[in-house]
Amino acid sequence: MRRENQSSISKFLLLGLPIQPEHQGMFFVLFLVMYLTTVLGNLLIILVIRLDPRLHTPMYFFLSHLALTDVSFSSVTVPKMLMNIQTQDQSIPYAGCVTQTYFFIFFACIDNLLLAVMAYDRYVAICHPLHYTIIMREELCLCLLVVSWLLSCAYALTHTLLLAQLSFCADIIPHFFCDLDALLKLSCSDTSLSELVTFTAGAAVVIFPFIGILVSYGHIGLSILRVPSTKGICKALSTCGSHLSVVSLFYGTSMAVYLSSSGQFHDKDIIVSVMYTVVTPMLNPFIYSLRNRDMTLALGILFRNINIFSK
Repeated sequence: MRRENQSSISKFLLLGLPIQPEHQGMFFVLFLVMYLTTVLGNLLIILVIRLDPRLHTPMYFFLSHLALTDVSFSSVTVPKMLMNIQTQDQSIPYAGCVTQTYFFIFFACIDNLLLAVMAYDRYVAICHPLHYTIIMREELCLCLLVVSWLLSCAYALTHTLLLAQLSFCADIIPHFFCDLDALLKLSCSDTSLSELVTFTAGAAVVIFPFIGILVSYGHIGLSILRVPSTKGICKALSTCGSHLSVVSLFYGTSMAVYLSSSGQFHDKDIIVSVMYTVVTPMLNPFIYSLRNRDMTLALGILFRNINIFSK
């Protein structure tokens, strides 16, 4: 690791992905296709929800914002990674690195909170169907969305401000993006406050929403068991199946990132991060379109209309 005078660092060097030089062209095409699929797939979900009046419900309102968040989250890291592979220039300015860290934390936090809000929406829909429209009114939906954005902004801004106060004695980041943990390990300042914020505020924006999801689905499960009919189970699965799949994918990869993190970054840590930042946002549109009957129907109508207009 290259050591520098703490006042002279104006940029960092990203080591990038553990790819052999002869394979970089192939991986560039692969990640480019995955990124374009992420962008187009999530934008298609947003478009379908906006155009189909039957999807103007709280569930799809939150889904459209989740799709927008996935596009933004992927766009924080993937374009820079692709540019580094193509140009072989691994440098990133100090300000650009701090900015990337902020938006990475910001959109990851929103993703997490939106999944919890969507779980609450499913709980109300299944456990209190007669009061669903009264409880999940437009004002509450907007309030939940705004609170998610404000909490995410506050959490990301806190980390960014603490990061800006640190001095760095090394400039090589063993990752393909400006990961907060990697940056803290490069600092020659006291990082105990940043670590404390991660453990305390991090619990509020990660663990509490996860507990909320578990509680919501616990109540849904109990509600189904009270009326154990095949029709009720099928209805619950069709309503919650896609959301449960996305939650499992999000928290599964998040847990893998957490468990793989250690004192030093290894190739497996970077591969797990690729799953979290590239693969998960790409798969979400497929999960919601293939496992959700309303979305499948709306997509079919949209494609048929496009076909008619193109003739």
